[in-house]
Amino acid sequence: MTFAGRQPGCQALQCHYGIGPLCAVIIWAEVGDARRFATSGQLVRYAGLDVTVYSSAGKRSPGHLSRQGSAQLRWAAFEAAKSATHRGSPDYTYYHAVAARRDGKRATLAVARKLLRRCHHSLRELDDLALALPNPTPQAA
Repeated sequence: MTFAGRQPGCQALQCHYGIGPLCAVIIWAEVGDARRFATSGQLVRYAGLDVTVYSSAGKRSPGHLSRQGSAQLRWAAFEAAKSATHRGSPDYTYYHAVAARRDGKRATLAVARKLLRRCHHSLRELDDLALALPNPTPQAA
């Protein structure tokens, strides 16, 4: 059995559509104690998936990703969010609504932000159990 299958925080993350064992371990390791983020928006900022805003003299240029965070966490969230294009995804309609207004990449980023917010709430609900290390697997004799 893999680490992601034994660790309670990773198991909770894998309940979200699109998050498999690899992405679960990366998100779990990069987030650490989710209680250090007061809001789920802080986790989105920590991942560097927030949109920056620059405005001067009443003019506002289009924002871009801040990328001021963990590249691994950003990658894992983006990869998991790509699954929103599948019909079975709970974010299928949201993804296609955003993609119709913008493009597929921005729609995937929007789903990635939603997914990280869900992950934050899942890990906070587990409290200390989210950080517990699994028991080592017994070695075969």
